Amino acid sequence: PNTILVRADWDEDAKVWVATSADIDGLAVEAESVDALYDKVSAALMDLIELNGGGTFDLSSDVPFHMVAAKTGRVPALHH
Repeated sequence: PNTILVRADWDEDAKVWVATSADIDGLAVEAESVDALYDKVSAALMDLIELNGGGTFDLSSDVPFHMVAAKTGRVPALHH
């Protein structure tokens, strides 16, 4: 089955996680935690797939998605 790949990135300025996907048009969801984002993404994908008439997805079975979270940071320099 086609698996939807969702990317979750940390927005340092807004202090939220933002989910987008190249696999499905219109996905733009944000939340304060990855777990909350996952729940919002799941609901949004269901709505978007339905709005798009199913697209390339087989609606007779569950449509899998994979959410990958990425947050970058820096380790402070060590001063001797």
